[in-house]
Amino acid sequence: PYLTIFSLKHACTGFLVQQVSSSSHSDSVVKYYLKMSGSLISFNIIGSSLSSLKTCQPYINTGMDIATNVALDLIETGGNEVDINSMEKVMLRYAAMDRELNQYIQAVEETVHQVKRDQPEKIPDFQALVKDKFAAMQNRNTDEDLKRNERYLQFKNQLNEMRKQVNPSLGTEWEQPAEELDEDITVTQTQTNFICPITQLEMKRPMRNKICNHVYEEEAIIKMIQNRKTKNKKACCPKVGCDNSDMKITDLVPDAVLKRAIESQNKQRSQQFT
Repeated sequence: PYLTIFSLKHACTGFLVQQVSSSSHSDSVVKYYLKMSGSLISFNIIGSSLSSLKTCQPYINTGMDIATNVALDLIETGGNEVDINSMEKVMLRYAAMDRELNQYIQAVEETVHQVKRDQPEKIPDFQALVKDKFAAMQNRNTDEDLKRNERYLQFKNQLNEMRKQVNPSLGTEWEQPAEELDEDITVTQTQTNFICPITQLEMKRPMRNKICNHVYEEEAIIKMIQNRKTKNKKACCPKVGCDNSDMKITDLVPDAVLKRAIESQNKQRSQQFT
């Protein structure tokens, strides 16, 4: 139930090994070029290649969304716990992909910065420098790091909330450690406010703020933050009484459990009128 995205190391090499002609460069121009696989490549090409590599991130996010929705479906329909746990393993695999992708990008960016800063007389082997830096990062990785991945923690929290919503009698049986679960999150059809504080309409794509825990309609909150940014002003949380005065788009995460609660309520409403 998950997507096989790519073999990251081969993808990275494919993106970065882009050659340019080394036929005629003055000394001043050569300073802006690096050696790779026997040829020369420019910093501009590396930057362009990194931009292409970063487009892989949405595929990882999509895979995590799919795994989360499958796990929520299984809980909602009384699925086998073994299958639910398999989705957790899938999330950890995506977390590993996410870590590897971002560490490779970091290794490239740090190497470019290092070469520009040091300006060595001899053109360095860029690929070897990146490989060494990337390997050093990987040597420090642990399995526990993956369990601190933001999307994985969000996945665990959403599963916990869905379990409580489907079977409130479970009480605290499925509770996570206090540091991983915000006590203010109570997503049940009878307790949740489905109205966006910006549009004053029922939400269709709720986004939860990781900082203050308030929820908004996706399009409305993103537009609000972007409008404030264009005016060089900070965006305050639109929830009355909230003291979060510096909202960022990166603070927002989809609230799949709340979205399901809203859809379930709407379904019940429609059945009452049929």
